[in-house]
Parts: sequence; structure tokens; C-alpha cells
Amino acid sequence: MSSAVASRSAIRRLINAAQHTACPCHGCRTGGAHNPIHALQQMRKYATPVESLPVEKEYAFEVAAANLRFGEGVTREVGMDFKNMKARKVAVFTDPNVAKLPPAKMAIASLEAQQDLPFVVYDRVVAEPTEASWRDAIAWARQEDCSHFLAVGGGSVMDTAKAANLFSVYKEADLFDFINAPVGKGLPITKTLHPLIAVPTTAGTGSETTGTAILDITSMSFKTGIANRAMKPMLGIVDTLNTRTCSRELHISAGLDVLFHSLESYTAIPYTERTPRPSNPILRPAYQGSNPVADIFSMWALRTTVKHLPRISKNPHDFESLSQMMLAASFAGIGFGNAGVHLCHGISYPISGLNKKGPKFQYPGYNVDHPIIPHGVTVALSAPAVFQFTAPSSPDRHREALAIFRGVEAHDPSITAIPDSAVGAHLYEAIARFLDGLGVPRGLKAVGYTAADIPALVEGTIPQRRVLDLAPGVGDVAGEDGREHLTRIIENSMEY
Repeated sequence: MSSAVASRSAIRRLINAAQHTACPCHGCRTGGAHNPIHALQQMRKYATPVESLPVEKEYAFEVAAANLRFGEGVTREVGMDFKNMKARKVAVFTDPNVAKLPPAKMAIASLEAQQDLPFVVYDRVVAEPTEASWRDAIAWARQEDCSHFLAVGGGSVMDTAKAANLFSVYKEADLFDFINAPVGKGLPITKTLHPLIAVPTTAGTGSETTGTAILDITSMSFKTGIANRAMKPMLGIVDTLNTRTCSRELHISAGLDVLFHSLESYTAIPYTERTPRPSNPILRPAYQGSNPVADIFSMWALRTTVKHLPRISKNPHDFESLSQMMLAASFAGIGFGNAGVHLCHGISYPISGLNKKGPKFQYPGYNVDHPIIPHGVTVALSAPAVFQFTAPSSPDRHREALAIFRGVEAHDPSITAIPDSAVGAHLYEAIARFLDGLGVPRGLKAVGYTAADIPALVEGTIPQRRVLDLAPGVGDVAGEDGREHLTRIIENSMEY
């Protein structure tokens, strides 16, 4: 059987990957032979800011288990759930598009079927929420004084509902009191929030399983958010009917989020390497670093996404794959909700934020009246370069990921024969090929960014300490070491 001839773009990508394959330590950039002991010492040296005194590393991890109900048509049960909880008044969050679709209509009908169950609907959630849209939702929630919350929609809806719930309990708090440091104060949540049920209508964010909520700080041209276990929904209703009205573009973008939630959480620094050790358990972050429990969920989600997302790309009515992707989104949510994500997501936030003022790219298939690069796409744009960079930190884990993309077992000779120093180049090519097959824009240039935008993208990435502190090999993120690595990664993300 003859082998297929490699395309010109594939050859160019392999050459680029080979030229930039290097260990992210200072000693290996000088042209000398790779010294693994020296590399390890360098990584340890830059694990914490150089001006910091020695601190104790973490010794424990926590698992915030999600309560999920999975099945076809289970949205119809949500009214009974609130009745069982003796809800006084339910706040229903959705967006203008989902409000017209079967998932929202099914949820509303379920509420209406219950006697003496008052509810009010907020349908002004915007795709890719902003500080202004959150403030509007928070003001509405404070005024309505509801006892329970229901979110029916994608990640934007679920995240907005989480924020509205939080600030309806903390009635005097300012938005930035709880936004992650260093952008906000990052205060701990010590009060009990209202019960929230989340009904996802996309197979992507996994927000039904996490205590994370993301928004765009337009004045700073990047995204950030709030991450706290206290905001996790009490129940996620994963109804396999609810993604059947999504466009092909939405399926792909949402699926890319699942893909990189799982791959980033699996390749994050081990939880035992995270510093500082919290002085009180309440200060232990939701994003803790890779750990044995998160690994199981993340790897299942990665395998499932690599298998089923291309099938949906070819046939958006492949109901088996749609169902599997719904489950994969929740599994990845459990994985990254306890381990965290890192560079792809950190870099994606300024890509999205700066687009509104810079390229103003309008992604096809999205029914919105403003520039938008969907979240999953912004995450994918840097992925080949990111995992080429992180591969030296844990070659075996990256080799496992490579095997999944190639459709073979990790012990296959084609995988085990690859030396550690070359795993990154091979994974770069495998991810790029996978994204090509889905029709994803081939790098930042394809969505309107130029080399002149790189400094702004780096500056917008650096404040994302919530995720960057989990990235292997970056070092002092806020210092010159981190800037150098981020600049190189973004340069290599311009095109592939």
C-alpha cells in the first residue's frame, strides 16, 4: 500500500516544528547538548518568582465532585427538582437565541407544570459576556430576590447565572471583589449561595460541573473571571437533545474547548509542584494542578473528543457523537475544574478581548451583532505551539496525547520510538493536522492578527496568573523569563 504524499503545508509545519523544538530551559538555548539535570534545575529555579522566599509546596488536592443527570429529555424534570427543593422563586437565565429554541421552551414548560412555583426570566445574556453585561444581570438578580437559579444555555449563560447568584448573596460587594487576582481582589467566598441548576445547550465549556465563570474586561482588552468551588451548580442536567439545534460552527468551537480543557489539565504541573501551600483549606484554589482523579476524567474526554468531533464536523446530525460529546464536555469539566488549564486558555483571553478593537473578526455561523472569535477557536489558535513548548516538561504525558491523536496505543512502536526531545514536534504536527481537518483558522494571522499585535497579546496574557501558574516551563510569568517564553509561543502561533 503506497503512502500518501505529504502536503506542502504539512512539510512546512514539520520544518517549523523541528526548528523550534527545544527544551524551555536557558541551558538548552545556548546551542550546547541537552543536560536533563541542568534543565530540571532551571525549571525549579523559575517555578516561583525569583524575589520570593522559599515556600512550601502543596501536599493535598481536593475533588469538587459534580452532580450530573445525563439522558435524553431530562430537561423536563427541572420543574420537579425546584418543587422538591421548595423553591420560593426561580431566576431563569438564558440568551435571546436559546430562549426561542426547544431546550429553553422545555425548561419553561417544566416550571409551568408545577403548581405554585413562581419564576422570572432573564434572557439578555450576551455571547462572550462582558463586565457591562454581568453588571446588568447582577442588578436584575438583586432586584428580583430569587431563592433558586436556573441556567439554560451555553457557557456564557451558565457563567452569567453563577455571577448573578454570587452577587445576589453579596449584595454590597463590587464585581472586582471576587474577580481573580491580580486583576481583582480574589476574595474567598464564605457565604452559602443559592441553589443553581445548569442545563447546558452546547457540548463545550463544562460549566455545569465547575465553579468557574469567565467574562471579558473590555477596558483591559482581555478575559478573566472568578473561580471558586462555592459557585459550582448543585446539579448539571446534561440532556442529549439540547445540542441538536447548534450550527456546525458552534459544535466545532465548543468541541475544541473540550479538547483543550482535557489536554491542558492533563499536562498542567502536578498538584505537588504548586506553590504556595495554602495556610487555610478555604484558600486552596479550584485549579490545583494535575492529579490522579482529574487525569481519569481528562483522558476519557480527550479520547472521546478526538474520536467524535470530526464525525460531527462531517455530519452535525450524528446523534451518537452528539451524545458522546455532551458527556465528554462534562467529563472534561470535572477534570479541569479540579486540575485547571494553562497556556492555551491564558493566551486565548487577550485574543478574544483585543479582537473587539483590533482585527474585529466576525466568525461565520454565529448569530451576533459584534466581532467574535468563539472561545474554543481562540483556545485552539495557539495549541500546536503551546504543546510543542510544554512537551519537555512531561514527555510521557505528551506522548500519550500524541498516541490518541494518531489513533494508536501509547505502547505502539511508532510512539515509543520517538525520543523525548522530538515529542513536541510530533505533537505540534498531530494537533495542527487535527485542526486542519475541522477547518479551524490556521493561526492568528488567519483571524486578522499581525506581528505588531504580539506585544499586546503578551501583555494581555501575563495577568492570567490563575491559569499561567499551572503552566509547565514558563517560570516567572510576570518577569522577563515568562515574557520571553510567551512571546516565542505567540510568534509560533501566527501561522502553521
